[in-house]
Amino acid sequence: MALNEILAQIDVEIARLQQARALLGATGVQKARRGRPKLNTDGSLLSKPAKKKRNLSPEGRARIAEAVKRRWARQKAAKKGKA
Repeated sequence: MALNEILAQIDVEIARLQQARALLGATGVQKARRGRPKLNTDGSLLSKPAKKKRNLSPEGRARIAEAVKRRWARQKAAKKGKA
């Protein structure tokens, strides 16, 4: 093969790869950004809004406390049974 033929084949391959790259780039897939996130004009982050804090009712807190006490009692009884 002559040098000119090799160079011509390389150019064809480069053109084909550039076309494939352009098609893949047009799909809207964005690479993850590095560094600090962008800020709004008021100084807040542009990212997703902050999640609301979930509050537990006193009844719910009491149910959980009771369930934990029962669990501890079960574990303590199981530990006595093994010893």
